[in-house]
Amino acid sequence: MSLFKSASIVSLWTLLSRITGLVRELLIASAFGASAMTDAFNVAFRIPNLFRRFFGEGAFSQAFVPVLAASKAQHGDEATRMVMDRVATVLAWALLCLSVLGVLCAGGLVWVMASGLQRPQGFDAAVVMTRWMFPYIAFMSLVALGAGILNTYKRFAVPAATPVLLNLSMIVAVTLGAPWFKTLGLEPVYALAGGVLLGGVAQFTLQWSALQRLNLRPRVAWRWQAVRAAWADHATQNILHLMGPALLGVSVAHLSMLINTQIASHLKPGSVSWITYADRLMEFPTAMLGVALGVVLMPQLSSARASGDSAQYSAMLDWGLRLVVVLALPCAVALLVFPMPLVAALYHYGVMTDFDVQQVTHALMGWGVGLMGIVAIKVLTPGYYASQDTKTPVKVALIVLVLTQVLNVMLVPWLAHAALTLSISLGALVNAVWLLLGLLKRGSYQPQTGWGVFILQVLVACAVLAIFLMWANSHFAWVALRTESFKRIWLLGLMLLASVAIYFIVLWVTGLKFRALLQHGSLSEK
Repeated sequence: MSLFKSASIVSLWTLLSRITGLVRELLIASAFGASAMTDAFNVAFRIPNLFRRFFGEGAFSQAFVPVLAASKAQHGDEATRMVMDRVATVLAWALLCLSVLGVLCAGGLVWVMASGLQRPQGFDAAVVMTRWMFPYIAFMSLVALGAGILNTYKRFAVPAATPVLLNLSMIVAVTLGAPWFKTLGLEPVYALAGGVLLGGVAQFTLQWSALQRLNLRPRVAWRWQAVRAAWADHATQNILHLMGPALLGVSVAHLSMLINTQIASHLKPGSVSWITYADRLMEFPTAMLGVALGVVLMPQLSSARASGDSAQYSAMLDWGLRLVVVLALPCAVALLVFPMPLVAALYHYGVMTDFDVQQVTHALMGWGVGLMGIVAIKVLTPGYYASQDTKTPVKVALIVLVLTQVLNVMLVPWLAHAALTLSISLGALVNAVWLLLGLLKRGSYQPQTGWGVFILQVLVACAVLAIFLMWANSHFAWVALRTESFKRIWLLGLMLLASVAIYFIVLWVTGLKFRALLQHGSLSEK
């Protein structure tokens, strides 16, 4: 299977996940709007997500996948299965202790994350929902373990499909759970916390059922002697050694988010929610492209490094970066010149006001500035982790964190909540350029020919796209069309389809060879 086909599978499932995620956010915005209670839920949801990215999809995956891929390439399946069993044992015990500790310390966690939440209602609600959702960390970290195994064995569909289940669970929570909670005299927003926990259970069940069918499900040992042996295993210690810098790196990235949430909690009520709604739209292109490429490239780059194939390693990075440029740059243009129609058509319903739409739009434009950097990092970072170098990205991230907070000090008094997305975006651009220069300097990545003409072709197509989107933005009264919601959605879909057609037609006219671009990803997977 080619890299392009693998990335396409992940992207298609990710597209479905993002579509259902947008439906979820539309329903939440329509039912709850942007208020102290939605801020409380968003803060509570970020706490388990933060720990999930520490112990699951973040530091753990970045350390686990290269070690597992190297074990598979060098020692075969039997040794790899032993690695899986022992790592699963250590992870399961760590998650059990973490979940209990998180439930007990929920109040302190909420205070650290957002001490400015409205008291007592917003703060107390966030504490309750944090306790409800904290076990979600355990389920999702085990899902990340399963995803790492499946991706290493080139089974990309199930890991990419599982996030859909979280969105479906939360949609059920909004449409059925919230009204039911209201009849019971409970705060309706609490139903969202129940939906998150249900989604975690559903994702874990699907992932581990897939592992069972493929005879890849790791076995967790519960006897103390077996746990000690698993902890002392060389592969486990190697993963823990690699997790140290990786955990620091993930901590740095999410420390920025924690600081921004803390700052937003002290701004106008609704600020946390405005940023969250903008995040969901920003995550559409970053997940479809950046996450998909990162998921596919990580095991392949690790395998190429383990087998000493530096030419294939460099070619895969080159292909990934070309796709970032040709697909992420037009998305960034859309977020910068066409944000209001996107926000209005997707969120402007129910209790969501015109003012809320305007505030979400400002936050979304901030993300547009750095979208290229955010996506590129997803491709460049695996280039370091595949070589089991987890320290360099951490050093870069630490410096970028300081830069981001300096920008916050300068911009928040001027731009309020929109400054928080803009500062992260500018930091992401610096981060991506730094990582790229590092790979070039060490000789790990050697760009293939044709980049100059390729960049010029993409810039011409983006310029034409920007002109069309600016016309579409000003020609229709997107906010005033609230009473004609079907017409507004239909118009948005038509404008987006026309944008895609215009962009790719201009690329074709300028001579971009799509087949040649895709063939960069046709390297045979080993």
